[in-house]
Amino acid sequence: MRLVSLDDVDRPTVDDGFRLAELAAGDRTSILHYTIDPGVRVPRHQHEHEQLGYVFAGELTFLLDDGTEVTAGPDDTYTIDAHEGHAAVNRGEETVLGIDIFSPPRTDLDWESWVTERHAAEGATGTEGE
Repeated sequence: MRLVSLDDVDRPTVDDGFRLAELAAGDRTSILHYTIDPGVRVPRHQHEHEQLGYVFAGELTFLLDDGTEVTAGPDDTYTIDAHEGHAAVNRGEETVLGIDIFSPPRTDLDWESWVTERHAAEGATGTEGE
């Protein structure tokens, strides 16, 4: 058994107002803690991982490739299929606090480079902003 406390891990800022902390990871799953400040957008992306999440505080609106918007608030859970394109934005006045669970595990990603690449891609395709 391994125990990982949020107090014991780095919580790097991967973009202005967007912070992630890599928590426990096993052979088949990993868990991340995130905070997203009001007005902050997580750029459009997709990945091979199935993503499940839980929102503790605030409201996070997911922007799906088919034009659908889904808002998750306190005590809501969500699932994003592997390879499903999505972005997210905090349109509220409260910081969003949540966790994401990934399968297969998503660990040791260079988050700063990841965000920079996504912003560049959004700018190139004209999908940046609301």
